[in-house]
Amino acid sequence: MAINLQKGGRINLEKEAPGLSNIHLGLGWDLRKTDGSDFDLDASILMLNQDDKAIGEGGFIFYNTDTSSCGSVKHLGDNRTGAGEGDDEVLTVDLQKVPDNVSKMLVAVTIHEGDERNQNFGLVDNAFVRVVNQDTGEEIARYDLTEDYSAETSLIFGELYKKDDSWRFAAKGDGFAGGLSAFLGTYGLGS
Repeated sequence: MAINLQKGGRINLEKEAPGLSNIHLGLGWDLRKTDGSDFDLDASILMLNQDDKAIGEGGFIFYNTDTSSCGSVKHLGDNRTGAGEGDDEVLTVDLQKVPDNVSKMLVAVTIHEGDERNQNFGLVDNAFVRVVNQDTGEEIARYDLTEDYSAETSLIFGELYKKDDSWRFAAKGDGFAGGLSAFLGTYGLGS
């Protein structure tokens, strides 16, 4: 049975799923009625070192760079509409392949051209991230984002991090105005 997390909640993944090595991160959302403009949300993972800085471009995984340079993280495809039930976008992580210099992975979603289109997460409903044991299909944890994010165009849904040699997951819900560039710039990647 999955653990439902609240914002700030944390779990030890290996304690909940002993022997866990392959993770499926399912992210989903529904759009409220818009003015008819395209509304495209994009999931990504940013790998950080122990100083909370990006390890480089090879550690930023999204629809345009779908595999990390180390091969541990994969983006399984861009859903441009958010239509349908279940996961809208999926990222997979092979924990055994994650390099030693990676201590944290931020799981984020950004509204493509959100500022230009005057779109924000206040127009998004039913956003969630779920952590699934990819080998067994068992859902380990889920975090439903329930706050009103009417100024944010990029959100960190959750974070995978290593503590005491165990991978853990934290429910975040941290937002950024300024979209992808603001998110990446905070962690030392981008212009």
